[in-house]
Amino acid sequence: MRTSDRTVSVKGVAEREARADLAIWPLRLIVTDDDLVRANTALERNVQQVRAFLTAQGLDSTGTEVSLQEFSVQDARTVGGYQNTGRYIIRQTLVVRSTRVDLVQTASQRVPDLVRQGVVLSSGQEYGGGGPTFVFTKLNDLKNPMIAEATSRARESAEQFARDSKSTLSGIRSANQGIFEILPRDQAMGISEESQVTKRVRVVTTVVYGLTN
Repeated sequence: MRTSDRTVSVKGVAEREARADLAIWPLRLIVTDDDLVRANTALERNVQQVRAFLTAQGLDSTGTEVSLQEFSVQDARTVGGYQNTGRYIIRQTLVVRSTRVDLVQTASQRVPDLVRQGVVLSSGQEYGGGGPTFVFTKLNDLKNPMIAEATSRARESAEQFARDSKSTLSGIRSANQGIFEILPRDQAMGISEESQVTKRVRVVTTVVYGLTN
């Protein structure tokens, strides 16, 4: 409270749980061989195995839900280490992009089935976590009701302060709706918001009210 112009600044918080409505899952394949044709044949076989796997999980592996991206061929002799690997390294990425989030989540939990078939998936820091990214795209649907709730809670705090100080609120001097945050519902070490289907949306509104005696 600033006694010179009699104002009080209060904050109101609103939170909602929200489910992701879009899943994006890159499956990065890699094969190595001293023979380029043989390596490419192995890659094509792996691609078909992944498509069959995705189809078995209920996804449309030949339609709009799965696309091929990032094809590359590398000659190991140009980067060193040729004596420890196949000469040719071929990479191909299949990207699953689907609004059927539950199907993608279930499929991602069954990736060991692909490994047992001999499919090699790239992993490591340069590829991120390797699992799907779950995205909530309908934040605009929540903004107005959440701002209203946060503002209402801010007013409740201001009214309580006014009662305690034997004052009366005289109206809003200024307001800041704050920034919306999409957070993991379950906050724990190593668990990111992108890896969780259910998320927590949060906004903090700051309101400055005038006070009169």
